[in-house]
Amino acid sequence: KPPRAFATVKDIIPDTTETVYDIQVPGINAFDANGFYVHNCGEQPLLPYESCNLGSINLKLMAKNGKIDWEKLSRTVKIAVHFLDNVIDVNTYPIKKIEKTTKRTRKIGLGVMGFADMLIKLGIPYNSKSALQVADKIMSHIKVEAQKASMELAIERGSFPAFKDSRWYHEGFEYMRNATLTTIAPTGSLSIIAGVTSSIEPIFAVSFIREIINRKLVDVNPLFEAEAKKRGFYDRELMEKIAREGSIKRIKDIPADIKRLFITAHEIDPIFHVKIQATFQRHVDNAVSKTVNLPPSAKPKDVEKIFKAAYKLGCKGITVYRYGSKKREVLKFPESIEYAGTCRDMTCPN
Repeated sequence: KPPRAFATVKDIIPDTTETVYDIQVPGINAFDANGFYVHNCGEQPLLPYESCNLGSINLKLMAKNGKIDWEKLSRTVKIAVHFLDNVIDVNTYPIKKIEKTTKRTRKIGLGVMGFADMLIKLGIPYNSKSALQVADKIMSHIKVEAQKASMELAIERGSFPAFKDSRWYHEGFEYMRNATLTTIAPTGSLSIIAGVTSSIEPIFAVSFIREIINRKLVDVNPLFEAEAKKRGFYDRELMEKIAREGSIKRIKDIPADIKRLFITAHEIDPIFHVKIQATFQRHVDNAVSKTVNLPPSAKPKDVEKIFKAAYKLGCKGITVYRYGSKKREVLKFPESIEYAGTCRDMTCPN
């Protein structure tokens, strides 16, 4: 067994100020990739020349009649692990060194999206103790089922070449096809295709504007729309009011239990955002990409508090975003913005 070195951090004291703004530090937060200025990702630590194939399970489809379908989730995990392992072999690699390094560890990263949608279907507010319990059970289940699936593949196809140098071998596992199995990616684009909330994020707003290639598209949460029609408080005027405000918190005509259930990202305490991330991280091999949403009035002290909480709770990374800090927002509250694209029941002027 290889020797392991440990260091104990006794205390963290202020030293100096470090800029943590997006793409602000060349070579650390961003780098030149063959002429493109790109960001490091927050969810996938890798070795030099290594790559990892990611996939995400749609949790919205795993909840039915107020319950989680654990059997369906188990089947989905098994299929996903098998599929992601296949991708490693059929992939086309840009250079041989990447192919060799990737196939030596065969890392995959299975994660989730639609977590907030699942909670809504279960009748659980995002900022509740019950939500933390669901997060813990869901990711723990995915972790265990992914390990089973990878071991079955290893018996059939062989363990990854670096298996005997890995923690799996030294922890007593006889087989493992993949060095890592789980990752939680942001799923910003993937969740749009699936029509669900991204990753483990809460709903950004009940209605908001999504800017894609210079087009502004209105997005209304379909679960809210369905619930409003079911409960009998749906009407065009109400939908337009929500589209202007984004939140339903101050709208009188909406029942209190619906307001609690459809709580939005900016209404949730920043430290609770971190708690959700840390709960998932406990069962994730790689890392978790999640954003802590802050209001325009947020101060450096608020960011410091979040960073310290993330460290104490065991997060591998942390991202904060102060609303309004960029001239162009990817997601923004509608207010008086003109809509374009398919706007459901909204009035969409050109």
